[in-house]
Amino acid sequence: MGYVPIADYAAIGDCHTAALVSKQGSIDWYCPGRFDAPAVFCRILDEHQGGYYSVAPAGEFEASRRYRGHTNVLETTFRCAAGAVVQLTDFMAIHRRHSSRLGHDVGTTRQILRMVEGTETACRIEVRFKPTFDFARARGELQVAEGKGAVAGDGNGQRLVLYAPKLEDVAIEQGEFRGSLGLRPGEHAWLVLSLANSEQAVREALDPDVSVRDLERVAEYWEEWARWCRYNGPYRDAVLRSALTLKLLTYEPTGAVVAAPTTSLPERIGGVRNWDYRYAWLRDSSLIIYALSTLGYHEEATDFVDWLGLACRDPHQRPRTIYTVDGSSDLPEIELKHLEGYRGSKPVRTGNAAVEQHQLDIFGDIMSTAYQFRHTVEADESITPAPPPRDRMSRRNWKLLSGFVDQACDSWQEPDSGIWEVRGKERHFVYSKLMCWTALDRGIRLATEEHLPAPLDRWRKVCGEIRETILKDGYNRKLGAFTQVLHGHELDAAVLAIPRFGLLPATDPRVESTIDRIQQSLMRDGLVERYHADDGLPGTEGTFALCSFWLADALASAGRLDEAYELFERMLGYSNDVGLLSEEIDPNVPSDRFLGNFPQGFSHTALIVGAVNLAAAERLGPEHEAHTDAERAQQAVEASS
Repeated sequence: MGYVPIADYAAIGDCHTAALVSKQGSIDWYCPGRFDAPAVFCRILDEHQGGYYSVAPAGEFEASRRYRGHTNVLETTFRCAAGAVVQLTDFMAIHRRHSSRLGHDVGTTRQILRMVEGTETACRIEVRFKPTFDFARARGELQVAEGKGAVAGDGNGQRLVLYAPKLEDVAIEQGEFRGSLGLRPGEHAWLVLSLANSEQAVREALDPDVSVRDLERVAEYWEEWARWCRYNGPYRDAVLRSALTLKLLTYEPTGAVVAAPTTSLPERIGGVRNWDYRYAWLRDSSLIIYALSTLGYHEEATDFVDWLGLACRDPHQRPRTIYTVDGSSDLPEIELKHLEGYRGSKPVRTGNAAVEQHQLDIFGDIMSTAYQFRHTVEADESITPAPPPRDRMSRRNWKLLSGFVDQACDSWQEPDSGIWEVRGKERHFVYSKLMCWTALDRGIRLATEEHLPAPLDRWRKVCGEIRETILKDGYNRKLGAFTQVLHGHELDAAVLAIPRFGLLPATDPRVESTIDRIQQSLMRDGLVERYHADDGLPGTEGTFALCSFWLADALASAGRLDEAYELFERMLGYSNDVGLLSEEIDPNVPSDRFLGNFPQGFSHTALIVGAVNLAAAERLGPEHEAHTDAERAQQAVEASS
């Protein structure tokens, strides 16, 4: 089939893991059980060796697709050259712990369910199933289950069972199970892929009790979750699609949130900037939870804090930047040399060496989210039937949170690897200093407003010192901009966050001139690059979706609404046909514009926050006084409601 553009994929998931489904009806990425498990379908990383699971009409066809309403149920319509029309519905069974809000589990086993339906003239459907366990490293076994489908095993107890009882002309050739089925108009057939780890589980998977009611229950789950979104302002559909995507990235058993469900999708075709994002970054997770909390999703925030307590047990020990979904930090970076990478982009990696990096910005991300959570819960107390207790983040976990503030106090003068995780020498990044200031500012606010114990005199003193350092040494008067590092000369789009976190108002002349310089020097084809400085790696990358949204935020807060709307809507225009975004965008290659891992939590978080901030700017006008992001978001959401 060759490589499919990243933008041609859509995601389905069950809040344990996710799968990528192409427009051609092929699942080319799937890690069974949990996000960071070894992949069994990875054709997206090697068209020759990677596994897949395809359901599509025989012969030529054109495809269109959509998510069903406000759900993560994917509907693909195939229009065949012979005139037949076929609909393929893809989703995963949802498994949820008991919830006062959404009820019990919808499903009992780990399953991908696919329903194919003929809607006009008769047609023939081809099914192709080729699992390649452990990133195509394990020698798997594949057998026909007569009249039922197929069973595949990795030799170590893990098995995938494909229930496909109506298939004809069944055969196995070169590790691929293949069959076909005929559909008359109005007729439908189910195909169920189950993860089975025992003989009993295999037998049950070959005789599932599946019906349209299973689809309806899962759709009802997602629709009910979507109804809790309290934002009703501009771009609500895009905001809600982004929220559903972020929910898809949560690991329900622990509350962890992964940065993306994939590994090694390249930041430049043929380049080496290919990383494994199937883990929970403290930064990314905090920002994702910040966005969801802004929209009123408090359960996700409290679950994340529970996971945070699991991962960071000692409040005085420096936290790692990355953790697995179950709170471990054991994720060595390994190159899978046998895989050629997406479109030949080597290396393919599992694990991530950034786990060992020193990144100071994580303290500010966590504390900003904690403060935002307090504000949104307080605002929702009068309209939410059963809100989580206000003290879930501020009191019960204050020991952990105040420990992070203390660490920001102690280490803010140290160099680090920064938000972009540069692999060169550690430096004094302005953004890292900004986020240490944010940690202290939000810590002071929480302690004061909630009457919590804290060394406030020390925190206030250090908070003032950090602010003075940023304003004195982080701003280059000759350049007319805040720079990437203290006493620096290079620009970095990360400093666009200065007004967002409230260090300075957006109308401060230093912020406005920084916006101008970034527009002049870091914009390419109407979108924003992160920086141009040496980062210790060869090659280049695409424009960064997060940074373009950040520029739109800054423009809006500065009162430059026309420019802000133009850039925000330009970014929306780069979403794919089902509203998803990758990490980076190459505007010069319309047919293959997405770069980096997909779908990317950072990008969808920035879209949500950007829409909320635009609504705030419309209501409040230019910011002549500094506001916290929590205050700004609360005002915008209240106005939209």
